[in-house]
Amino acid sequence: MFKMKTVFETKGTCSKAIELDVDDATGVINSVHFVGGCPGNTIGVAQLVKGQKVEDVIARLEGIRCGMKPTSCPDQLATALKQMVRN
Repeated sequence: MFKMKTVFETKGTCSKAIELDVDDATGVINSVHFVGGCPGNTIGVAQLVKGQKVEDVIARLEGIRCGMKPTSCPDQLATALKQMVRN
């Protein structure tokens, strides 16, 4: 069961948080908004995942790194979605 809307505080990235809206019945992402970070990249990622199933997005984005950092904005999005699935 998914929460409809949530805010996830990111760790280890330029973005500070991710606002998520997921359809509870279908598990499809309605919208994603990154707070902070590189605007072109975060807006692009948000547009690409809109309309996608949560499980598919997790599978595609989990483990992506930003340079030498152990995480990235896409990886943090996957982490946030995994947390939504668990709760």
